[in-house]
Amino acid sequence: MLSVIIPTQNSERALVPTLAALVSGATAGLIVEVIVADAGSKDETAAVADVAGCDFRVIEGTLGHRLKAAAEATRAPWLMFLRPGVVLDTPWTNEVGRFAQHPTRNLQAATFRRGSASQSALSEMLLLLSAALGASPRPEQGLLISKQFYQALGGHAEKSHDPETQLMRRIGRARCARLTTSAYLA
Repeated sequence: MLSVIIPTQNSERALVPTLAALVSGATAGLIVEVIVADAGSKDETAAVADVAGCDFRVIEGTLGHRLKAAAEATRAPWLMFLRPGVVLDTPWTNEVGRFAQHPTRNLQAATFRRGSASQSALSEMLLLLSAALGASPRPEQGLLISKQFYQALGGHAEKSHDPETQLMRRIGRARCARLTTSAYLA
């Protein structure tokens, strides 16, 4: 049901907690594949991806090109883009599964709620306030989108200096749900 795409470049340490958080999705049968779209890392990023059973691909070019090429190679009808170092709160699988199975969601996307590993009540309140005031989603929040919708939007812009933010702008707030599950940088 879901292909996860993680763009990397010398990301061995950041990649470990991200992949660890995805284990529950793999064991639940939600994740079909994890594609690590690498820019030619010189560290052990490839070894980390290999141990985790990821499809590791070195893709030359811009970040937008790597993300788009990886998305084109996926097998699942839903895509989830995560940056290395982003960790999803458990249990994220139930909410993502419900979102993707809803028939009206094919032309909609979702991001995870901003969070932190040790979130205080004050920081939680500030994050909720920024979301309520319409703060734009950030790439660190991940992106869940149907492959059909992604292709209709033209995917990530290959020549943009910030293709993730540009794609979120093209999706627009009206077509981007905010999930209750938190995503935070490890």
